[in-house]
Amino acid sequence: MSQVNTPGSPRLCVVLIEPAGPINLGSVARLCANYAINDLRLVAPRCDTADPEARRMAVHGQTVLESATHYPDLISALQGCRRVVATCGRLDHGTIPLHPPEHVLPWLLADHGATEASQAAAALVFGREDRGLSNDELLLSQRVISLYSNPHYPSLNLSHAVAVVLHELERCRRPPAASPALDLDPAAPQQLDDCLEAARSLLLETGFLLEHTAHARMAKVRALLQRALIRSDEVAMLRGMVRQLRWALKQQRP
Repeated sequence: MSQVNTPGSPRLCVVLIEPAGPINLGSVARLCANYAINDLRLVAPRCDTADPEARRMAVHGQTVLESATHYPDLISALQGCRRVVATCGRLDHGTIPLHPPEHVLPWLLADHGATEASQAAAALVFGREDRGLSNDELLLSQRVISLYSNPHYPSLNLSHAVAVVLHELERCRRPPAASPALDLDPAAPQQLDDCLEAARSLLLETGFLLEHTAHARMAKVRALLQRALIRSDEVAMLRGMVRQLRWALKQQRP
């Protein structure tokens, strides 16, 4: 499996500090495979990568799991890394500034030019399941991110936190998709108003609307069409339908 990055962006590695649960470990390996990251680094792991539960949870990420490298401490695990982002879900992180992921992850992926620094790996560091990263460990990174969660209980499960960060990272890689609504040229207000007035008259005539509720119900129809940013040609089609229905009603009358 090859590392997939945008042109010029650094190689990425995921670093886990003392992972204790084989299910979490296997899940993280799967996530690495999901997001084409093949460099998984484990600092003093408290569970075995060969554990059947880890292998079961890794699914197609078993190659990542089997090739994970082991280190005695975080500083050695960061060998070859220039840009480092850690995650923190603790309330007692002292004065270390926490940043939202969207402010930091684009920097982690940024192309810093054809320099020695740009060839170094970029690391995402995740802490222990029970107590996260120590402040000394947090200070080994240039930036610390905090994920959006309930401020009274901010700590996420390890594999869940990895999933959120890698998803956000992948979103940062991709150019923003244009909203289809922004490509639409909506009908002029007067054209829509004329169409709705013709429809209102027909619906009153057929008994679908009553005089005392017609305004409120047609307001809902107008709101629906405005949300859809209905185009001029679509309004013309609706207007033609109203005219045809009115003509058909007249033909049925004696």
